[in-house]
Amino acid sequence: MRLTVHVHPGSRRSSVGGDYDGALVVRVRARAIEGAATDETLHAIADAFGLSRSMVELVHGQRSRTKVFELRGDDEALSARLVELRLTESDTH
Repeated sequence: MRLTVHVHPGSRRSSVGGDYDGALVVRVRARAIEGAATDETLHAIADAFGLSRSMVELVHGQRSRTKVFELRGDDEALSARLVELRLTESDTH
């Protein structure tokens, strides 16, 4: 499954949830320096979907706040979890 994510680096705490123009919102504590925010985003997505790190791959957007990830697993289960996460508002601070 391909997943578009909007990343908010430098947040008070990491969280996954909400929707921003059709993209899942991911807030990470790491700053956008030397790929730290991207790496933390990858781990946050894996945790939120119950996947191992190796099942999540960055496809596009290494240096952008909008990123596309490929998630490997049961598409039906991943899609259901995505719906849940989009309905959950993440921490806005």
